[in-house]
Amino acid sequence: MNETLTLVLAWVAGGVLGTIFFGGLWWTVRKGFSSQRPALWFFGSLLLRMSVTLTGFYFVSGGHWERLLLCLFGFVMARQVVQWLARLSEEKQNRLAQEASHAL
Repeated sequence: MNETLTLVLAWVAGGVLGTIFFGGLWWTVRKGFSSQRPALWFFGSLLLRMSVTLTGFYFVSGGHWERLLLCLFGFVMARQVVQWLARLSEEKQNRLAQEASHAL
C-alpha cells in the first residue's frame, strides 16, 4: 500500500479513536452525574475507553513511529472537535432554558 495513504489512514484512525474516547467521556459525565452509582459509571467507562484506545493505537501503529505519531495527532484533533461540540450543546441548552424562563 502507498505509504502516504497508510499515514492518512493512521491519522483518520486516530480521529476515530479520539472521538470514541472523548465522546465517551462526555457521555459518561452526563450520565454519571444523574446516576445512583456514579463511581461505577466513571470507572467502567475509563476501563472501556482506555482499552479501546490503547488497542487501537497498538494496531494502527504496527511498529512504525510515524503511524503512531499521526494517530496521536488525529486523537488530539478529535479532542478539540468534541470539546467544541460539547460547548455548542451546552450553549444551546442554556439558550433554551433562558427562553423558557422568559415565557413564564
